[in-house]
Amino acid sequence: MFKNHPKGLLAAALSNMGERFGYYIMNAVLLLFLCSKFGLSDETSGVIYAVFYALIYVLSLVGGYIADRSQNYKGTIMSGLVTMAVGYALLSIPILATPENTGWLLPFTCGALLLIAFGNGLFKGNLQAIVGQMYDDPKYSDKRDSGFQIFYVFINVGGLIAPFVAPLLRSWWLKVHDMVYNSNLPALCHAYINNGGNLSAEQMSNLNELVGVSSTVPVTDLGVFCTEYLDVFNTGIHYSFFASVAAMLISLLIFVFTKKNMPNPAKKEAKVVEQYTKEEKLAMAKEIKQRMYALFAVLGIAIFFWFSFHQNGQSLSVFARDFVTTESIAPEIWQAVNPFFVITLTPIVMWVFSALRKKRGKDISTPRKIAIGMFIAAIAYLFLTIFSAVMGYPSGEEFRSLDVAAQNAVKAGPWVLIVTYFFLTVAELFISPLGLSFVSKVAPKHLQGICQGLWLGATAVGNLLIWIGPLMYNSFSHQWMCWAVFMVVCLISMAVMLGMVRWLEKITMQQE
Repeated sequence: MFKNHPKGLLAAALSNMGERFGYYIMNAVLLLFLCSKFGLSDETSGVIYAVFYALIYVLSLVGGYIADRSQNYKGTIMSGLVTMAVGYALLSIPILATPENTGWLLPFTCGALLLIAFGNGLFKGNLQAIVGQMYDDPKYSDKRDSGFQIFYVFINVGGLIAPFVAPLLRSWWLKVHDMVYNSNLPALCHAYINNGGNLSAEQMSNLNELVGVSSTVPVTDLGVFCTEYLDVFNTGIHYSFFASVAAMLISLLIFVFTKKNMPNPAKKEAKVVEQYTKEEKLAMAKEIKQRMYALFAVLGIAIFFWFSFHQNGQSLSVFARDFVTTESIAPEIWQAVNPFFVITLTPIVMWVFSALRKKRGKDISTPRKIAIGMFIAAIAYLFLTIFSAVMGYPSGEEFRSLDVAAQNAVKAGPWVLIVTYFFLTVAELFISPLGLSFVSKVAPKHLQGICQGLWLGATAVGNLLIWIGPLMYNSFSHQWMCWAVFMVVCLISMAVMLGMVRWLEKITMQQE
């Protein structure tokens, strides 16, 4: 796989895989952690999670600016790993949340999340910039797209394994204390403690029933059990954060011992600058402007891709909840479907690109591949549009008002989600790693970090728009209308990309 690629690619990929492994362990349990530890509502926890998720991408601009200004990409990357490790370590401290300490413990937790987001900003975009700089060498330039595809696979290896780790750690620690995992019990435990045991008859009945199935030993005092269950439950989650700390340190060690195989842009830039004449600098200014125009054009397309793709955490999730039978699969495990497809499909996509290159005598350009990716994303939503229309699905809000028997009669099997994620993952492979490759091609040498940060910033903007999905899902009279909107967005983006493709190809060819 790494044959004919720069020596530093494997080291960069392994460093990134470790960091992503740690991140996805935390990501798999974060929303549950906020609800179970502090008794927050789903909505409040969701807001904290959304802000944290957006900051991860937005702060990549800050990290890129720091690296570009200092020309110390490697030092910035290592600082990012250390900062993230500190953030995860703070989250690992098993302090039981009570009404008396929540006033400082919740801001403390949010501060730890901010450290993780900032550390990620220092790390993520700048490592991608270094991978791009490896392919500035003419000896490797024709391997740039496949290099980023390999790099992307290793991201998803971490994402594939991590969702299995968190529930195993949580369930193990509960079992040690003669308890069993139940996602509904923490909220009732918080309600019982905060209200001094004064619950409605229905809530008390539910609590007693859940306690009966969640404890392997007899419970004589509900108040003591509720406090102990919350403590054990959340301590198990804290162990997940210890695993994230370990992953950051492993990534740091890999990077420290292999960084000599990675480019050193500060020294390289110093030599090049000395050779520029005044006329060359004027020509370069014009060229840089053209590159940035091309970059922002592709970033605009990327925003709408991520707006559509990241519905997997929004409207597609509630579609799975309402219209799909998924009881046999744990919620965390569904997060592994996308990285599984990324890992298994990447070699196939790379083989197809290689075969087409041999047949045509030249590679398909990166902008054209991105346009194809938007078309494949449209196919995913075309499938959901047709399926929902054939099934006659109403809006999500109307569907939930039906009786349970009527709902169960029309629910689909998990295969619907698997087919949808299959096409979305193929689209992702045409857009996300190749988008990183495109950015590394057109980004000016002194702006590599910040341009990778701009790509991640476009992802953040797309994420800020994803709330529109659930709004359409619940308000449109027919379910197919919601998916048709995403299909049209993808098709329009594809058409715009195809309209710009010759111009973008001209810009990228100048860099090769």
